[in-house]
Amino acid sequence: MASIGPTAFYTGEVWARHGLSHPELSRPEGRMLHAFTAPWFMVSRMLGGPTLDGMLLGRHRVIDAMLEDAIRPGHVGQVLEVAAGMSPRGWRFTERHPDLVYVEADLPDMAARKRAALERIGRPATHRVVELDALAATGPLSLASVAAGLDEHTGLAIITEGLLSYLSRDAVLELWSAFARTLARFEHGLYLSDLHVDADAPAVLSRMFAGTLSAFVRSPVRVHFADGSEARDALLGAGFAEASVDLASHHPAAAGLNGAERVRIVRARSVSP
Repeated sequence: MASIGPTAFYTGEVWARHGLSHPELSRPEGRMLHAFTAPWFMVSRMLGGPTLDGMLLGRHRVIDAMLEDAIRPGHVGQVLEVAAGMSPRGWRFTERHPDLVYVEADLPDMAARKRAALERIGRPATHRVVELDALAATGPLSLASVAAGLDEHTGLAIITEGLLSYLSRDAVLELWSAFARTLARFEHGLYLSDLHVDADAPAVLSRMFAGTLSAFVRSPVRVHFADGSEARDALLGAGFAEASVDLASHHPAAAGLNGAERVRIVRARSVSP
């Protein structure tokens, strides 16, 4: 799987600007990209359209809230965040829950950057970074290899944020099947992700926004499903026991964020053997 490029640094800057991150996770590349792209996304905001920062914050805060809801009653004691980039979620959640095992996974170059940043911050042994290629079927960078180091008697949450839109539909379905198989081995299994569907972007303005975003990330931003129902059926077909695919804007954690109505949040559960 190829590197996603500038998005990891850009989103890292968004988290920092809104008080969600640690200074070590805000990189010069992100600050430069945010300043460079601000005029482009300002046009959407002035025309009453969605904002990129609002969409990013909406999905991030809702995933945070759902993860917290799973950790608090003890259903989840381990988290594997795939393609974590410069996300501050692992830092924040391990600060809040000292016993939580949090594994951040990414391609080798980004994993090295993240590991160095966390070492500068100072992290416990329960918060670590590993190398993973989400599309690798076998080998040391595969999901199976990484998951083998986790405790099957403790609930596991797998998170992908900002990843699926850069994959083909077939790759997304393969990834979901791999996640469902992996989570089924654990006492509790939860999958959380963001997802875009066609039904949430019918207007010309939204298509212009998506086109600008595609140019920014130097890759097509793919939409794989017509609506939430089709995506839910695909999750169930991939092996999850239950799934919901709801608008981020419907969750209280995304209240007031212009752009949260353009992104869905996936919450899917497995049944352990």
